Amino acid sequence: MVQYFRYHQLKKGEHHHAGEDEMLSLMSATSSGYFRRSRPKLFSLLILSLLSCCLILGAHLFCSPSAFSLLYSFGVDSDGVAANVNAKVSLCSSISNGTICCDRSSIRSDVCVMKGDVRTNSASSSIFLYTSKSTDAVIKNVSSSVDKDEELQHEKVKPYTRKWETSVMDTIDELDLIVKTENFRNNHHCDVKHDVPAVFFSTGGYTGNVYHEFNDGLLPLYITSQHFNKKVVFVTLEYHDWWIMKYGDILSHLSDYPAIDFSGDKRTHCFPEAIVGLRIHDELTVDPSLMQGNKSIVDFRNVLDRAYLPRVQSLLKEEEQLAQEKLKQKVHSSSSEIRKEVQDATLKRPKLVILSRNGSRAITNEDLLVKMAEEIGFRVEVVRPERTTELARIYGALNSSEVMIGVHGAAMTHFLFMRPGSVFIQVIPLGTEWAADAYYGEPARKLGLKYVGYQILPRESSLYDKYDRNDPVLRDPESVSEKGWQYTKSIYLDNQNVRLNLGRFQKRLLRAYSYTIAKMNRRSHL
Repeated sequence: MVQYFRYHQLKKGEHHHAGEDEMLSLMSATSSGYFRRSRPKLFSLLILSLLSCCLILGAHLFCSPSAFSLLYSFGVDSDGVAANVNAKVSLCSSISNGTICCDRSSIRSDVCVMKGDVRTNSASSSIFLYTSKSTDAVIKNVSSSVDKDEELQHEKVKPYTRKWETSVMDTIDELDLIVKTENFRNNHHCDVKHDVPAVFFSTGGYTGNVYHEFNDGLLPLYITSQHFNKKVVFVTLEYHDWWIMKYGDILSHLSDYPAIDFSGDKRTHCFPEAIVGLRIHDELTVDPSLMQGNKSIVDFRNVLDRAYLPRVQSLLKEEEQLAQEKLKQKVHSSSSEIRKEVQDATLKRPKLVILSRNGSRAITNEDLLVKMAEEIGFRVEVVRPERTTELARIYGALNSSEVMIGVHGAAMTHFLFMRPGSVFIQVIPLGTEWAADAYYGEPARKLGLKYVGYQILPRESSLYDKYDRNDPVLRDPESVSEKGWQYTKSIYLDNQNVRLNLGRFQKRLLRAYSYTIAKMNRRSHL
């Protein structure tokens, strides 16, 4: 679906350029004196006709009920003339007080901007925008039948970034965005008045899966709010205490204010501006061409650095103290054991982290992989992320590593914790080739990692012992995927483990080791 959307946008772009060529031809004809050869009277009549048309069309445009929808129809097309003026100025980036502007052009999410007297009403799942007589003058001209005591505009939004996926969007709470006139203020008041904008979004849907927590939530939140420089309040639908605690360190570097539970907080919160919904660019990435200041995925990673490094440093101090205590206890240990520990500390062997999986897609000969990596020269750490694992600990392990190895799955999202220039080796089980590259391989390259995709052979899959050698499950996974997601998931994601061909995999590790040593040597020279 995403590929079709991109292709469709590309074709639209081609039509646009064709239109530009026609315009250039017309301009060329004009400059060459084509019209100057016409008679003066005919030219004057032409000018008068054009002026008359402009006056008629202008009156129709700004006085008809369809005026605003017509204006917005010109702005929605992302490949149109407006988009070429400035790629970083998106629809609804500048609106007047007392209005709502909704950008529904993206296949991934709807985003509405409200500016003026914005007030929440959680009881009715509504956000009201009150407008005075002066600010709604244009709106009243749209239709003389509109009563000032009635709604002037009503939009509905589900603020989650998987708009195309009906099954999950059906579970997301919907918000009513309503413009009302000044008289309605008599029935409403501000319990909490904020002098900074708000961003409304949902932590429902697939929240609970680390890939979706970053891809559908945190990265879009960064994209949507970073230009506020932390002077913004996050208002959360389907609020989860555990989510706030888990990502509190990141949130504190995106906003100076505590997040608000939209449904749980019954007070009326008032804002000068609100963005409802989150903007999203692509899988686990930030598109600099769409960001103010050309911000990229590296800038988001810098936010992670600032969020987690203080805690990582305190954890390192704790580990050093424990190591010193263990060393004191080993005073009577053999000299060879102590000598080995000293060598490991002084040689600064490159660190390799294996993100270990339990259950499906586990590496069944992981212990032999660890032994082989150590023999090559790596200092190996095995990390097993759990739901309760403190993210700072995972960040500390990967931020200090030179190489990461993991089997395709949500945990690969942690490549975001690696420093640009590090090596990311993703083991790709049967039937996951496209997803592995689209969701993690390409985003990793955009972060500046040295990405290596290790696609296993049928013999390295546990499915090799379950199916006939000529079965499409082993021979042609693409044909199997055509039978549907759930069918594919039940075979390749839920019931497949990996037993690495260590001789084949060793080649990748040796190259990674050589690259890492060369990089460390360059660093030491500098």
